[in-house]
Amino acid sequence: MGLLSFFSRQESGSGLKELMANGAVIIDVRTPGEYNTGHVVGSKNIPLDAIGANLDELKKLNAPIIACCASGARSGVAVNMLKSVGIEAVNGGSWYGVKMEAEQQCE
Repeated sequence: MGLLSFFSRQESGSGLKELMANGAVIIDVRTPGEYNTGHVVGSKNIPLDAIGANLDELKKLNAPIIACCASGARSGVAVNMLKSVGIEAVNGGSWYGVKMEAEQQCE
């Protein structure tokens, strides 16, 4: 796996929208301080450094996960951690981009 694929973002458009329509859970991996400055409505804040401790909880969701952060770098790391334990996950990139996709989904 190359460096670019490690941090790759899910293609915008129907991919994220389809996952959202099928009940995907949005996990924002930024710090609580960052999350409190703005986030996707309904998202859960689990900072990147706490993902490992929450893997069992995330598995119990039994739903795909869309990870997001400020730029897509931390969410890329989170997605690789989730996938390594068999959780379906995609990198949504920036939380703001995911927010825009979610708002379009509601229209």
